[in-house]
Amino acid sequence: QVQLVESGGGLVQAGGSLRLSCAASGRTSSRYAMGWFRQAPGKEREFVGGISWSGGRRYYGDSVEGRCTISRDNKSTMYLQMNSLKPEDTALYYCAAVETGQISWVPRSSDQFHYWGQGTQVTVSS
Repeated sequence: QVQLVESGGGLVQAGGSLRLSCAASGRTSSRYAMGWFRQAPGKEREFVGGISWSGGRRYYGDSVEGRCTISRDNKSTMYLQMNSLKPEDTALYYCAAVETGQISWVPRSSDQFHYWGQGTQVTVSS
């Protein structure tokens, strides 16, 4: 079992930046691919980005491509740097993880992930 805790959300003006963090605890000796999703009220959960266990491969959702960077400084902490934020980025942001034997695999669908955090709210004002 892995527990995920997000932090770093908040209120920011359009054009600003935020850095979200996701800390994993529990069975972190296994290999985990990780990712970020977001969900706005009345909308489906959306893939923001994902990173392989090795950290060497990353994918981003179309709506954030070029404005976000995912990184991990060790195998249990992941970050999402978001720049040039827009009001439409307002959502609850979730961290997710899945155990994997493939060090370069990056899952991009929510049903591929097994563990989820509680989410951190990001609100972008216009």
